[in-house]
Amino acid sequence: MRAVSCLHGELSVVDLPSPRPAAGQLVLDVLRCGICGSDLHAKDHADELADAMNAVGYEHSVTSDTPVVFGHEFCGQVAERGRGVAKQFKVGASVVSFPMLRAHQGVHLTGLSPLAPGAYAEHVLAEAAMSFVVPNGLDSSIAALTEPMAVALHAVQRSDITKRDVAVVVGCGPVGLAVICHLKAKGVETIVASDFSPGRRALAQRCGAHIAVDPAQDSPYDSMGARKGVVSSVPQLAELGVGSMEKLRKLPGWNHIYRVVDKLGAATPKRPVIFECVGVPGIIDSILAASPFTSRIVVAGVCMGTDHFRPTVAIGKEIDLRFVFGYTPLEFRDTLYLLAEGKLDAAALVTGTVGLPGVDAAFRALGNPEVHAKIVIDPQSNTNEV
Repeated sequence: MRAVSCLHGELSVVDLPSPRPAAGQLVLDVLRCGICGSDLHAKDHADELADAMNAVGYEHSVTSDTPVVFGHEFCGQVAERGRGVAKQFKVGASVVSFPMLRAHQGVHLTGLSPLAPGAYAEHVLAEAAMSFVVPNGLDSSIAALTEPMAVALHAVQRSDITKRDVAVVVGCGPVGLAVICHLKAKGVETIVASDFSPGRRALAQRCGAHIAVDPAQDSPYDSMGARKGVVSSVPQLAELGVGSMEKLRKLPGWNHIYRVVDKLGAATPKRPVIFECVGVPGIIDSILAASPFTSRIVVAGVCMGTDHFRPTVAIGKEIDLRFVFGYTPLEFRDTLYLLAEGKLDAAALVTGTVGLPGVDAAFRALGNPEVHAKIVIDPQSNTNEV
Protein backbone atom coordinates (compact mmCIF):
# COMPACT_ATOMS: atom_id res chain seq x y z
CA MET A 1 0.00 0.00 0.00
CA ARG A 2 1.02 3.64 -0.41
CA ALA A 3 1.67 5.65 2.74
CA VAL A 4 3.43 8.82 3.85
CA SER A 5 6.37 8.14 6.13
CA CYS A 6 8.22 10.66 8.29
CA LEU A 7 11.92 10.18 9.05
CA HIS A 8 14.35 12.85 10.28
CA GLY A 9 11.65 15.47 9.75
CA GLU A 10 11.16 14.61 6.08
CA LEU A 11 7.88 13.36 4.59
CA SER A 12 7.87 10.96 1.66
CA VAL A 13 5.44 8.63 -0.10
CA VAL A 14 6.54 5.00 0.34
CA ASP A 15 5.27 1.49 -0.34
CA LEU A 16 4.54 -0.58 2.77
CA PRO A 17 2.95 -3.99 3.35
CA SER A 18 -0.81 -3.80 3.76
CA PRO A 19 -1.89 -4.52 7.35
CA ARG A 20 -3.67 -7.71 8.39
CA PRO A 21 -6.17 -7.74 11.27
CA ALA A 22 -5.57 -9.63 14.49
CA ALA A 23 -8.50 -10.87 16.56
CA GLY A 24 -10.89 -8.03 17.34
CA GLN A 25 -9.36 -5.72 14.73
CA LEU A 26 -10.48 -4.08 11.50
CA VAL A 27 -8.55 -3.18 8.38
CA LEU A 28 -9.97 0.07 7.06
CA ASP A 29 -9.66 1.57 3.61
CA VAL A 30 -8.90 5.15 4.61
CA LEU A 31 -11.49 7.57 3.25
CA ARG A 32 -10.20 10.73 4.89
CA CYS A 33 -7.54 11.59 7.47
CA GLY A 34 -7.03 14.98 9.08
CA ILE A 35 -3.64 16.61 9.52
CA CYS A 36 -3.36 17.46 13.21
CA GLY A 37 -1.26 20.09 14.93
CA SER A 38 0.31 17.21 16.85
CA ASP A 39 1.52 15.82 13.53
CA LEU A 40 3.09 19.17 12.64
CA HIS A 41 4.85 19.21 16.03
CA ALA A 42 5.92 15.58 15.75
CA LYS A 43 7.46 16.12 12.30
CA ASP A 44 9.89 18.75 13.55
CA HIS A 45 10.01 18.07 17.30
CA ALA A 46 9.72 14.30 17.54
CA ASP A 47 12.39 13.90 20.17
CA GLU A 48 10.83 16.54 22.43
CA LEU A 49 7.50 14.72 22.08
CA ALA A 50 9.21 11.43 22.94
CA ASP A 51 10.73 13.00 26.07
CA ALA A 52 7.30 14.22 27.18
CA MET A 53 5.70 10.84 26.56
CA ASN A 54 8.53 9.08 28.40
CA ALA A 55 7.82 11.33 31.38
CA VAL A 56 4.26 9.97 31.58
CA GLY A 57 5.38 6.37 31.16
CA TYR A 58 4.94 5.74 27.41
CA GLU A 59 8.21 4.67 25.81
CA HIS A 60 7.13 3.93 22.24
CA SER A 61 6.34 7.39 20.91
CA VAL A 62 7.55 8.74 17.57
CA THR A 63 11.25 9.69 17.42
CA SER A 64 13.20 11.54 14.74
CA ASP A 65 15.31 8.53 13.72
CA THR A 66 12.52 5.93 13.40
CA PRO A 67 10.15 6.02 10.40
CA VAL A 68 6.52 6.57 11.37
CA VAL A 69 3.23 6.92 9.50
CA PHE A 70 1.23 9.75 11.06
CA GLY A 71 -2.55 10.02 11.07
CA HIS A 72 -4.88 9.63 14.06
CA GLU A 73 -7.92 11.62 12.81
CA PHE A 74 -9.51 9.26 10.33
CA CYS A 75 -12.64 7.83 8.81
CA GLY A 76 -12.42 4.56 6.91
CA GLN A 77 -14.40 1.82 5.28
CA VAL A 78 -14.23 -1.72 6.65
CA ALA A 79 -12.17 -3.83 4.22
CA GLU A 80 -11.33 -6.85 6.39
CA ARG A 81 -12.43 -8.15 9.80
CA GLY A 82 -10.46 -10.09 12.37
CA ARG A 83 -11.87 -12.94 14.45
CA GLY A 84 -14.52 -12.01 16.98
CA VAL A 85 -15.48 -8.67 15.46
CA ALA A 86 -19.10 -7.63 16.10
CA LYS A 87 -21.58 -8.01 13.24
CA GLN A 88 -22.25 -4.28 13.05
CA PHE A 89 -18.83 -3.80 11.42
CA LYS A 90 -19.80 -5.17 8.04
CA VAL A 91 -17.42 -4.99 5.12
CA GLY A 92 -18.13 -1.67 3.42
CA ALA A 93 -19.36 0.09 6.58
CA SER A 94 -17.89 3.54 7.27
CA VAL A 95 -16.39 3.88 10.73
CA VAL A 96 -14.31 6.18 12.88
CA SER A 97 -11.94 4.81 15.47
CA PHE A 98 -10.36 5.84 18.74
CA PRO A 99 -6.66 5.98 17.77
CA MET A 100 -5.26 3.21 19.96
CA LEU A 101 -4.10 -0.17 18.73
CA ARG A 102 -3.26 -3.44 20.47
CA ALA A 103 0.09 -4.57 19.02
CA HIS A 104 3.55 -5.73 20.08
CA GLN A 105 2.37 -6.82 23.54
CA GLY A 106 0.88 -3.44 24.40
CA VAL A 107 -1.56 -0.68 23.46
CA HIS A 108 -0.03 2.00 21.26
CA LEU A 109 -1.01 5.43 19.92
CA THR A 110 -2.12 5.12 16.32
CA GLY A 111 -0.18 7.53 14.14
CA LEU A 112 2.09 8.69 16.97
CA SER A 113 4.06 5.48 17.44
CA PRO A 114 6.09 3.41 14.97
CA LEU A 115 4.35 0.37 16.50
CA ALA A 116 0.90 1.57 15.33
CA PRO A 117 1.08 3.11 11.83
CA GLY A 118 -1.53 5.75 11.22
CA ALA A 119 -3.89 6.76 8.43
CA TYR A 120 -1.61 8.79 6.16
CA ALA A 121 -2.00 5.62 4.10
CA GLU A 122 -4.39 3.66 1.94
CA HIS A 123 -5.17 1.27 4.81
CA VAL A 124 -5.04 1.44 8.61
CA LEU A 125 -5.66 -0.98 11.47
CA ALA A 126 -8.26 -0.21 14.13
CA GLU A 127 -9.65 -1.92 17.21
CA ALA A 128 -13.30 -2.88 16.68
CA ALA A 129 -14.02 -2.29 20.38
CA MET A 130 -12.85 1.31 19.92
CA SER A 131 -14.62 1.92 16.60
CA PHE A 132 -18.03 3.37 15.78
CA VAL A 133 -20.15 3.01 12.65
CA VAL A 134 -20.76 6.43 11.11
CA PRO A 135 -24.51 7.23 11.32
CA ASN A 136 -26.82 9.24 9.08
CA GLY A 137 -24.56 9.09 6.03
CA LEU A 138 -22.24 11.71 7.55
CA ASP A 139 -19.69 12.94 5.02
CA SER A 140 -16.32 11.27 5.52
CA SER A 141 -14.44 14.58 5.74
CA ILE A 142 -16.66 15.66 8.64
CA ALA A 143 -16.60 12.21 10.23
CA ALA A 144 -12.79 12.40 10.25
CA LEU A 145 -13.13 15.45 12.51
CA THR A 146 -14.58 13.25 15.27
CA GLU A 147 -11.16 12.91 16.92
CA PRO A 148 -10.16 16.60 17.09
CA MET A 149 -13.71 17.61 17.97
CA ALA A 150 -13.65 15.08 20.81
CA VAL A 151 -10.50 16.77 22.12
CA ALA A 152 -12.44 20.04 22.22
CA LEU A 153 -15.49 18.43 23.82
CA HIS A 154 -13.28 17.07 26.60
CA ALA A 155 -11.82 20.54 27.19
CA VAL A 156 -15.26 22.15 27.32
CA GLN A 157 -16.61 19.49 29.68
CA ARG A 158 -13.58 19.76 31.96
CA SER A 159 -14.09 23.53 32.08
CA ASP A 160 -17.47 23.20 33.84
CA ILE A 161 -18.63 26.22 31.84
CA THR A 162 -22.29 27.24 32.01
CA LYS A 163 -24.36 29.03 29.39
CA ARG A 164 -24.14 32.29 31.34
CA ASP A 165 -20.36 32.28 31.74
CA VAL A 166 -18.16 34.33 29.44
CA ALA A 167 -15.87 32.09 27.38
CA VAL A 168 -12.58 33.51 26.10
CA VAL A 169 -10.78 31.37 23.52
CA VAL A 170 -7.13 32.38 23.10
CA GLY A 171 -5.84 31.05 19.79
CA CYS A 172 -8.12 30.19 16.86
CA GLY A 173 -6.26 27.37 15.20
CA PRO A 174 -8.04 24.03 14.79
CA VAL A 175 -8.21 23.38 18.55
CA GLY A 176 -9.57 26.82 19.36
CA LEU A 177 -12.07 26.69 16.51
CA ALA A 178 -13.26 23.26 17.65
CA VAL A 179 -13.71 24.59 21.19
CA ILE A 180 -15.77 27.50 19.81
CA CYS A 181 -17.98 25.06 17.88
CA HIS A 182 -18.71 23.13 21.07
CA LEU A 183 -19.34 26.30 23.09
CA LYS A 184 -21.86 27.38 20.47
CA ALA A 185 -23.53 23.95 20.52
CA LYS A 186 -23.71 24.17 24.31
CA GLY A 187 -25.46 27.53 24.09
CA VAL A 188 -22.82 29.66 25.83
CA GLU A 189 -24.14 33.21 25.53
CA THR A 190 -20.86 35.11 25.23
CA ILE A 191 -17.91 33.65 23.30
CA VAL A 192 -14.86 35.88 22.80
CA ALA A 193 -12.20 34.72 20.33
CA SER A 194 -8.66 36.11 20.30
CA ASP A 195 -6.12 35.63 17.50
CA PHE A 196 -3.59 37.76 15.64
CA SER A 197 -4.73 36.35 12.29
CA PRO A 198 -7.64 38.10 10.53
CA GLY A 199 -8.40 34.88 8.67
CA ARG A 200 -8.67 32.87 11.86
CA ARG A 201 -10.78 35.55 13.53
CA ALA A 202 -13.18 35.34 10.60
CA LEU A 203 -13.29 31.54 10.93
CA ALA A 204 -13.91 31.90 14.66
CA GLN A 205 -17.00 33.99 13.97
CA ARG A 206 -18.21 31.46 11.40
CA CYS A 207 -17.82 28.79 14.09
CA GLY A 208 -19.89 30.77 16.60
CA ALA A 209 -17.75 33.41 18.35
CA HIS A 210 -19.77 36.52 19.21
CA ILE A 211 -16.71 38.76 19.49
CA ALA A 212 -13.37 38.37 17.67
CA VAL A 213 -10.42 40.36 19.03
CA ASP A 214 -6.98 41.13 17.63
CA PRO A 215 -4.81 40.93 20.79
CA ALA A 216 -2.30 43.29 19.19
CA GLN A 217 -4.99 45.98 19.38
CA ASP A 218 -7.36 45.02 22.21
CA SER A 219 -7.53 42.77 25.23
CA PRO A 220 -10.06 39.92 24.94
CA TYR A 221 -10.93 40.58 28.57
CA ASP A 222 -11.96 44.22 27.99
CA SER A 223 -15.37 43.02 26.81
CA MET A 224 -15.93 41.94 30.41
CA GLY A 225 -14.97 45.31 31.83
CA ALA A 226 -18.55 46.58 32.00
CA ARG A 227 -19.82 43.37 33.60
CA LYS A 228 -20.72 43.90 37.22
CA GLY A 229 -18.46 42.10 39.66
CA VAL A 230 -15.48 41.53 37.34
CA VAL A 231 -12.21 42.36 39.10
CA SER A 232 -8.98 42.98 37.21
CA SER A 233 -6.63 44.56 39.77
CA VAL A 234 -5.72 44.46 43.46
CA PRO A 235 -7.03 48.02 44.14
CA GLN A 236 -10.33 47.08 42.49
CA LEU A 237 -10.55 43.92 44.63
CA ALA A 238 -9.73 45.85 47.79
CA GLU A 239 -12.38 48.47 47.04
CA LEU A 240 -14.96 45.77 46.33
CA GLY A 241 -14.16 44.00 49.60
CA VAL A 242 -14.13 47.06 51.83
CA GLY A 243 -17.10 48.70 50.10
CA SER A 244 -19.20 45.56 50.40
CA MET A 245 -18.42 45.19 54.11
CA GLU A 246 -19.23 48.83 54.76
CA LYS A 247 -22.71 48.19 53.40
CA LEU A 248 -23.18 44.80 55.03
CA ARG A 249 -22.17 45.95 58.53
CA LYS A 250 -25.08 48.38 58.53
CA LEU A 251 -27.49 45.43 58.38
CA PRO A 252 -28.55 43.33 61.39
CA GLY A 253 -27.34 39.77 61.06
CA TRP A 254 -24.91 40.74 58.31
CA ASN A 255 -22.90 37.56 58.76
CA HIS A 256 -25.97 35.41 57.98
CA ILE A 257 -26.64 37.46 54.86
CA TYR A 258 -22.98 37.06 53.85
CA ARG A 259 -23.23 33.28 54.24
CA VAL A 260 -26.30 33.10 52.02
CA VAL A 261 -24.70 35.30 49.35
CA ASP A 262 -21.52 33.21 49.53
CA LYS A 263 -23.47 29.96 49.20
CA LEU A 264 -25.16 31.32 46.08
CA GLY A 265 -21.74 32.10 44.59
CA ALA A 266 -22.32 35.83 44.53
CA ALA A 267 -19.67 36.81 47.06
CA THR A 268 -16.69 36.21 44.77
CA PRO A 269 -15.73 38.19 41.65
CA LYS A 270 -17.25 37.17 38.34
CA ARG A 271 -14.79 35.43 36.08
CA PRO A 272 -14.44 34.20 32.52
CA VAL A 273 -13.58 30.66 31.52
CA ILE A 274 -10.45 30.97 29.37
CA PHE A 275 -9.35 28.31 26.90
CA GLU A 276 -5.63 28.46 26.08
CA CYS A 277 -5.38 26.96 22.59
CA VAL A 278 -2.00 28.28 21.44
CA GLY A 279 0.62 26.05 23.05
CA VAL A 280 3.75 28.22 22.88
CA PRO A 281 6.14 29.12 25.69
CA GLY A 282 5.03 32.20 27.62
CA ILE A 283 1.34 32.07 26.74
CA ILE A 284 0.19 30.72 30.12
CA ASP A 285 2.09 33.42 31.99
CA SER A 286 0.70 36.14 29.73
CA ILE A 287 -2.85 34.89 30.31
CA LEU A 288 -2.28 34.77 34.07
CA ALA A 289 -1.07 38.37 33.99
CA ALA A 290 -3.94 39.72 31.88
CA SER A 291 -6.93 37.70 33.05
CA PRO A 292 -9.41 38.87 35.70
CA PHE A 293 -9.29 37.58 39.26
CA THR A 294 -10.65 34.04 39.91
CA SER A 295 -10.53 33.18 36.19
CA ARG A 296 -10.66 29.53 35.24
CA ILE A 297 -8.00 28.71 32.64
CA VAL A 298 -8.24 25.48 30.67
CA VAL A 299 -4.94 24.66 28.94
CA ALA A 300 -5.64 22.77 25.70
CA GLY A 301 -2.70 24.07 23.65
CA VAL A 302 0.20 21.62 23.43
CA CYS A 303 3.49 23.37 24.20
CA MET A 304 6.36 21.12 23.09
CA GLY A 305 9.08 22.94 25.03
CA THR A 306 9.80 23.91 28.61
CA ASP A 307 7.65 26.78 29.86
CA HIS A 308 7.67 29.07 32.89
CA PHE A 309 4.98 31.05 34.67
CA ARG A 310 4.79 32.99 37.94
CA PRO A 311 2.84 31.06 40.58
CA THR A 312 2.54 34.22 42.69
CA VAL A 313 0.41 35.84 39.99
CA ALA A 314 -1.89 32.82 39.85
CA ILE A 315 -2.01 32.67 43.65
CA GLY A 316 -2.68 36.38 44.02
CA LYS A 317 -5.58 36.16 41.60
CA GLU A 318 -6.81 32.76 42.85
CA ILE A 319 -6.68 31.41 39.30
CA ASP A 320 -8.09 27.95 38.63
CA LEU A 321 -5.63 26.32 36.18
CA ARG A 322 -6.67 23.07 34.49
CA PHE A 323 -4.74 21.02 31.95
CA VAL A 324 -6.58 18.74 29.52
CA PHE A 325 -5.50 15.95 27.21
CA GLY A 326 -7.41 13.61 24.92
CA TYR A 327 -10.95 12.42 25.60
CA THR A 328 -12.87 9.40 26.80
CA PRO A 329 -14.42 6.72 24.55
CA LEU A 330 -17.85 8.09 25.49
CA GLU A 331 -16.85 11.64 24.51
CA PHE A 332 -15.53 10.26 21.22
CA ARG A 333 -18.83 8.47 20.52
CA ASP A 334 -20.91 11.47 21.60
CA THR A 335 -18.92 13.80 19.33
CA LEU A 336 -19.60 11.56 16.33
CA TYR A 337 -23.33 11.66 17.02
CA LEU A 338 -23.36 15.41 17.63
CA LEU A 339 -21.80 15.84 14.18
CA ALA A 340 -24.08 13.31 12.51
CA GLU A 341 -27.24 14.75 14.05
CA GLY A 342 -26.36 18.31 13.04
CA LYS A 343 -26.11 19.55 16.62
CA LEU A 344 -22.42 20.37 16.14
CA ASP A 345 -21.35 22.23 13.00
CA ALA A 346 -17.66 21.82 12.21
CA ALA A 347 -17.78 22.24 8.43
CA ALA A 348 -15.91 25.55 8.55
CA LEU A 349 -12.78 23.82 9.85
CA VAL A 350 -12.10 21.85 6.65
CA THR A 351 -10.32 24.23 4.28
CA GLY A 352 -8.51 21.86 1.90
CA THR A 353 -8.05 18.29 0.67
CA VAL A 354 -4.91 16.62 -0.73
CA GLY A 355 -3.80 13.16 -1.79
CA LEU A 356 -0.81 11.37 -0.32
CA PRO A 357 1.59 13.12 -2.74
CA GLY A 358 0.38 16.48 -1.42
CA VAL A 359 0.94 15.88 2.28
CA ASP A 360 4.33 17.60 2.38
CA ALA A 361 2.87 20.66 0.62
CA ALA A 362 -0.07 20.61 3.04
CA PHE A 363 2.29 20.70 6.03
CA ARG A 364 3.95 23.78 4.57
CA ALA A 365 0.60 25.41 3.78
CA LEU A 366 -0.60 24.94 7.35
CA GLY A 367 2.18 27.25 8.45
CA ASN A 368 0.16 30.16 7.03
CA PRO A 369 -2.80 30.87 9.34
CA GLU A 370 -4.48 33.08 6.76
CA VAL A 371 -5.16 30.24 4.33
CA HIS A 372 -5.96 26.98 6.10
CA ALA A 373 -7.34 25.58 9.34
CA LYS A 374 -7.71 21.83 8.73
CA ILE A 375 -6.49 19.99 5.65
CA VAL A 376 -7.70 16.42 5.16
CA ILE A 377 -6.02 13.66 3.18
CA ASP A 378 -7.84 11.55 0.59
CA PRO A 379 -5.53 8.58 -0.12
CA GLN A 380 -7.34 7.85 -3.40
CA SER A 381 -6.54 11.30 -4.75
CA ASN A 382 -3.31 12.33 -6.47
CA THR A 383 -3.79 16.02 -5.70
CA ASN A 384 -0.38 17.31 -4.68
CA GLU A 385 -1.12 20.91 -3.76
CA VAL A 386 -3.65 22.94 -1.78
